[in-house]
Amino acid sequence: MRSLLVAAAATALSGCSAVQFAYNNAGAWVQWKADSFLDLREAQKAELGQRVAGFFRWNRGQALPEYARLADEAAARLERGATREDMVWGYDAVRGQASIALGEAGAALGDFLDRLEPAQVEHFERALEDDNRRYARRYLEGPPAERRTRRLQRLRHDLEDWLGGLNEAQLERVRRFNDSAPLTAMLRGRERRRMQQELLALMRARRSGGVLADWWAHWDRGREPEFALANREYVDGLLTLLADLERTLSAQQRAHAVSRLREYARDFRVLAAQ
Repeated sequence: MRSLLVAAAATALSGCSAVQFAYNNAGAWVQWKADSFLDLREAQKAELGQRVAGFFRWNRGQALPEYARLADEAAARLERGATREDMVWGYDAVRGQASIALGEAGAALGDFLDRLEPAQVEHFERALEDDNRRYARRYLEGPPAERRTRRLQRLRHDLEDWLGGLNEAQLERVRRFNDSAPLTAMLRGRERRRMQQELLALMRARRSGGVLADWWAHWDRGREPEFALANREYVDGLLTLLADLERTLSAQQRAHAVSRLREYARDFRVLAAQ
């Protein structure tokens, strides 16, 4: 459930001109997804719709202007030449905004989850298991070499989307990172299951309303040490990779990324004003 409201709001962080269309239809997507996970009654659907609408009113008024400011700042840093410290700044900024949005989503949903029927909580648990199986098929199938190959494909796709393409030397740098960075998907899968069980326990105890906002806002609290260490190693390596790639950007690649960031900022401002 944590991802439903926030993933919709965060759609504004993962598209370009398509952001406005996706964002303006995100409320309907959240409600459809929630119904598939919770098997809601008609009155519950209506109540959830009001809560989702309230979350997006907050998001438009408070979060989107900040997203626009951050996107403009990121564009300016990249245009003048970004350092590893700038990459850390960007990572921390995104995490900070995610924490705020998750807290708001938890506040919007908490007591609603406490009033679900036991059968609906059981339905939710089964839906989570289906989702875990999809996660396993995407990220855990095959030996480590195959999983690294799939991760490299995802990395390449994301970087080329931002930069408009990579040259062979840049691709080789990405390959070296992918070959050395820890495989975290299995540990992340265990973390997903831990958090799912904690949420189910809150719902069954009808305690979500009192704690969900803080619990979601600090989603990384309570991680098992092995996952925390591996994730930190991966992130540190990724930020170093981005800084290394930054120093090799062509004028065309830099302009492509700067333009994307400024398009984000414009979209965020348009959405905030609607």
